[in-house]
Amino acid sequence: MEYRKDEIDKRIDAQDLTMTPPEREPQRQYYFMKKCQEIVRKKSEELGRPLYACTVNMGCQMNARDSEKLSGILTKVGYVLTQSEEDADFVIYNTCTVRDNANQRVYGRLGFLNSMKRHKPHLKIALCGCMMQEPSVIEKIKKSYRFVDLIFGTHNLFKFAELLATMFENREMIIDIWQGTDQIVEELPVNRKYPYKSGINIMYGCNNFCSYCIVPYVRGRERSREPREIIGEIERLAADGVVEIMLLGQNVNSYGKTLEQPVSFAQLLREAEKVDGIRRIRFMTSHPKDLSDELIEVMQNSTKICRHLHLPVQAGSDRILAAMNRRYTKAQYLALVEKIKTAMPDISLTTDLIVGFPGETPEDVEETIDVVKRVQYDNAFTFLYSKRTGTPAAAMDNQVPEETAKAGFNKLLRVVQDTAKERAARLQGCVMEALVEEVNEQDPALMTGRLSNNMLVHFPARQSQMGQFVKVSLDECHGFYYTGHIV
Repeated sequence: MEYRKDEIDKRIDAQDLTMTPPEREPQRQYYFMKKCQEIVRKKSEELGRPLYACTVNMGCQMNARDSEKLSGILTKVGYVLTQSEEDADFVIYNTCTVRDNANQRVYGRLGFLNSMKRHKPHLKIALCGCMMQEPSVIEKIKKSYRFVDLIFGTHNLFKFAELLATMFENREMIIDIWQGTDQIVEELPVNRKYPYKSGINIMYGCNNFCSYCIVPYVRGRERSREPREIIGEIERLAADGVVEIMLLGQNVNSYGKTLEQPVSFAQLLREAEKVDGIRRIRFMTSHPKDLSDELIEVMQNSTKICRHLHLPVQAGSDRILAAMNRRYTKAQYLALVEKIKTAMPDISLTTDLIVGFPGETPEDVEETIDVVKRVQYDNAFTFLYSKRTGTPAAAMDNQVPEETAKAGFNKLLRVVQDTAKERAARLQGCVMEALVEEVNEQDPALMTGRLSNNMLVHFPARQSQMGQFVKVSLDECHGFYYTGHIV
């Protein structure tokens, strides 16, 4: 639950540091925030300048939302945020572990931070996120990266202020990893990246156990937030100027099943639509096996839910889908897509694809290519299979040779790119509504906006228009984005 800044400040100021810390959350964390404020203030006085903190997000949208909470707590205890690791006095990596290269990136950055710490002994380094839930990772860090000050995982992120206080009071590495939890603590400071849009966690964890995926092991079992808490958070965000929200969960379609009084995701969307001030609603991610007719109907009749649906298929071969434990067939997936497109002809569909899963043959890749051609995705995130220790797929004895996997990947990627370009080109010359999001990275004279279908468009505009909705002519299609002008 996102509270206003003044409410959080009052709760922190009310804490009495002469007393023992409260047992109840989040009051306990308010106590440690006040304690950390004193510690940071004294260290800042010693240095004769503010203390700077850098939060680096390395994962998905849920990681990004978690990073906003970490940044919010750091700001609240007195740190000044910076995007530069070199300038920081505290660096925290919020890690991902979906693919092995994500882990290797962290190890590479830690080597860089080690050299920094030799020249800046007071530098504090923390690691959190999904990668930290793997026991083998913790052992490696303890052995090879002993200069890290704090390690915690996905289940106890809400304890960050308490862990900070413990870190400041100890010289040895602090490791606090939970194997699971049924707690949901949301009433914490949040430092949003964008003032006009925000992610909202509606649930945590995953019960699907796809055979290639480490997420259920590092994020835990599904836990849904109470709908009244979610709607209350949306109302506060709207009052704070937010016009677009993204509801986040590993599988939003199974939202509400763990509540004492079950509520469907479609029902939650209906309630979210009622909040004044919210103009757009997005969500991520949907599992095809749980996407209901009720959800399609709510999307079809909505004026706020964006015309974009991310629907990961992963593979087109029934044999591979079964080995992946996806619990649907190619025919079932295509039938679902047909139902969605019949209800919403203007829907933009995106997906995830994996090439090189154990046992996959060139014929299986052709089945996936057939799905891409038949669905006509607006975009697809295509990955080479990454062997994740601890998953059933990692133990399969029919691992695909790298050369074979890359050949299939390249063939599939060409089809994906060609299809996406054709889909985008159909809108050239149209006028659509865009939310002005930020200054264009390549040309500061342009602003970048996002359409309801999730495509980007770059156009001349004033920075003062950021966060506003404008009508934009899509003058030229560049494959995965447009250039245009405001009309």
